Amino acid sequence: MANGQWFPPDWPDRIRALADGRLTPVTPRRAATVMLLRDTDAGPVVHMLRRRASMAFAGGAYAYPGGGVDPRDDDRRVRWAGPSRAWWAGRLEVDEASAQAIVCAAVRETFEETGVLLAGPGDDAVVGDTTGPDWEADRAALVARELSFSAFLDRRGLVLRSDLLAAWARWITPEFEARRYDTWFFVAALPEGQRARNASGEADRTVWIRPAEAAAGYDAGELLMMPPTIATLRSLTACRTAAEALAAAPERDLTPVLARARLVDGEVVLSWPGHDEFTRRITHERTGRPPASG
Repeated sequence: MANGQWFPPDWPDRIRALADGRLTPVTPRRAATVMLLRDTDAGPVVHMLRRRASMAFAGGAYAYPGGGVDPRDDDRRVRWAGPSRAWWAGRLEVDEASAQAIVCAAVRETFEETGVLLAGPGDDAVVGDTTGPDWEADRAALVARELSFSAFLDRRGLVLRSDLLAAWARWITPEFEARRYDTWFFVAALPEGQRARNASGEADRTVWIRPAEAAAGYDAGELLMMPPTIATLRSLTACRTAAEALAAAPERDLTPVLARARLVDGEVVLSWPGHDEFTRRITHERTGRPPASG
């Protein structure tokens, strides 16, 4: 039975075009995504959304809330609590401005897409209920880029709680893709008093699901996912609580994972270093069926 690996039909042609020098890779845009966890009696569950089938990138695939860095996310006026920007720069292996922008994007995008806000009135508190017309107005203004995250925090008298996030992984979209992202994956626990909802115009469904259950759905071909999503899900299955995941994060290797594509005797071989389960071998003939995993 085929698994749920997302594989666009134009990839083989794009891979060959890249190998032939007919395709120039686009520069990946920096992005952040958050694996939001909530404890239950059966273990932690993670919040996932299903991208609308009409989406140009990964339509129909399950993913986590997240998105690209906004040019204003590196604004030094962003109210900040938790590990310093310098600490985050070391952890993410980028400069301080980029580190702030990536962390800010993670918090901002999570609020935009789920209504969950990793911020509080001080470095030892987290905001409670974030529902209501006034919160929704601010969230919509952020989505429309009418309001910067710095201005939003200032208006609310809040500070970004960077200590509520922990970096987990980093994946870069393959060079042959038209839309490319250099994405940092974070873990975070759902703050007490808050609830997640489907606030994203890009999703048609959201779920709280155990990582092992989601992985089983992928293996059965029932849940469509990109390699980074299923890989990070599998890495969460050993964690018995959200706190355990956060505690494990500092030991996680953030070396970026970038797919490699090569031509071998006319056959395209696509692989992700360190993740053999995603290897694909595609013959030159187009069959109209998804290529088999190898």
